[in-house]
Amino acid sequence: MNGVATLKAIEGWGDPAFCAPQERPAACTKFISNHTPAPRLGASTIELEAFQILGIAIIQTVEDGLLEFITEVYDFMGWAGVVVMMAIESAAIPLPSEIIMPLAGWKLILERESSAWFLILAGFYGALGNLLGSLVAYYVGAKGGRPILERYGRYVLITRKDLDRADGWFEKRGELTVFATRLLPVVRTFISVPAGISRMNIWKFSIYTFLGAFPWSLGLAYGGYKLGENWEDMRAVLRPFDIPIILIVVALVAWYIRHKLKELKSEAAADA
Repeated sequence: MNGVATLKAIEGWGDPAFCAPQERPAACTKFISNHTPAPRLGASTIELEAFQILGIAIIQTVEDGLLEFITEVYDFMGWAGVVVMMAIESAAIPLPSEIIMPLAGWKLILERESSAWFLILAGFYGALGNLLGSLVAYYVGAKGGRPILERYGRYVLITRKDLDRADGWFEKRGELTVFATRLLPVVRTFISVPAGISRMNIWKFSIYTFLGAFPWSLGLAYGGYKLGENWEDMRAVLRPFDIPIILIVVALVAWYIRHKLKELKSEAAADA
């Protein structure tokens, strides 16, 4: 599809009913007008800008769906919803705490006109859910463990060297690793599996998981509490930066896959 045809395909985005929830059509129209490129001569430039608009619209659609889903869970379950959804996120299922906890600060505290002291409760429930989900992932790693990965790990780009490195790392720095990674996006979701594979002490794992998850949950809840309805305005400003970040991540993943394939080939040659 050429640039002109691509732009024609997305002309309907100016309709608020298409690109955003009904309760904020004005914000949607403003967003589209701010991100619609001025006409240019180069077809490749038009296609690039059309791709950027498409990417932003997709990201916004996904975020709107998550916002609606999490809000409905909070309306139905209240604080128990925080525990359940944080447990889901920590069991390596992609339900981002970066949305769960800010919405808890907004919907469960600010909108209900509760005291700011309830942020401590939000941090506790978030950390509790994180611990429960992490224990599930930990036991998956511990029960499946090293034998399965030694046999089938190459299919997910895991080498024996990776397993040896993980065992040594958790033996020497397990507590610090678990605590620190609970404060890092993405990594925090998956660290429980290698901790289980390495058979890290379960009590230390639990304690440091909770201690790391508490400030993470508290900080995100505080952000939602302070931003409130301005959350959506902030995301509208930051959303154009999502595409470059995603492209960088994709490039890093491609480099990682290429590197691991080389390692797997070397390992297979050594075993032959």
